[in-house]
Amino acid sequence: MEMETVTENQKVKTAKKLKKMFGHMDRRQMEYCPIRDVMALASDKWSILILLYLGYYPVLRFNAIKKKVYGISNKVLSERLKMLESDGYLKRTLFPEVPIRVEYRLTDFGHSYVEKLLDLTEWVTTYSDQVVANRMEYGKSEGPCSGS
Repeated sequence: MEMETVTENQKVKTAKKLKKMFGHMDRRQMEYCPIRDVMALASDKWSILILLYLGYYPVLRFNAIKKKVYGISNKVLSERLKMLESDGYLKRTLFPEVPIRVEYRLTDFGHSYVEKLLDLTEWVTTYSDQVVANRMEYGKSEGPCSGS
């Protein structure tokens, strides 16, 4: 039963962290939520992929990022790159050549975030089969004869 003890300890530690995070906030403070504000940009599906690719490849140009982040439009990629640069995750370097060359690379701050993203992606890799199984099980219980 040691596994249950570890799980209970993890739940207690998580509860303490959450209390520390939210316990001091009143309603006015929650209108501006730094967690939501920061996480909204840095955790959308496109930004995560951009940051992970920039973590893997030290320097990438716009078109190289676009090829790697399959399905992203030029407009969305341009917007995400500007937002990630303004928040300090990446650095944009413009070379005054003809034609103009622009390169993107992670900042040290961006690297520290990518380290945390890797923890999350490892968790996703470990538990993705469980998520799929949960979805299938949920789909079965949500059928027309489920009595819901």
